[in-house]
Amino acid sequence: MAFRGTFDYSLDVKNRLTVPAKFRATLAGGVVLAKGLDQCVGIWKPEDYEAFTSEAVTSFPRLSPQARKLRSFFAANSIDTELDSAGRVGIPPFLLEHADLKKEVVVVGAEDSLQVWDRAAWASWNDSLTTEVGEITDLLGQAPS
Repeated sequence: MAFRGTFDYSLDVKNRLTVPAKFRATLAGGVVLAKGLDQCVGIWKPEDYEAFTSEAVTSFPRLSPQARKLRSFFAANSIDTELDSAGRVGIPPFLLEHADLKKEVVVVGAEDSLQVWDRAAWASWNDSLTTEVGEITDLLGQAPS
């Protein structure tokens, strides 16, 4: 299942996020919460996170400094967890800090994962993204120089 859509939510007093109902069955086998490369928290199916991190790391020779740094980053900045019976997931302090999450958040589909953003940060990021996407898609038709 591809994760698509934008959903406004609020974290509860225990910093739990209610996962959108349409994705709960897909995530019922467990999730990986991970520091996003942008200022967000990723919610991944474990096998999809493994595929993502493997692809990134194998772009470099295994013993290269870049591969070692990526392995450390991905492993140290993620946790395995599960949804509770109410479809919620607790977000740990180090991830709350990374994404500067407060009470009001946005859950955003990112095809192979979900992203959790501070609501104001997402609005700003999405505005920039909307401006840049035309330039990015223009590159698709150009041959490498």
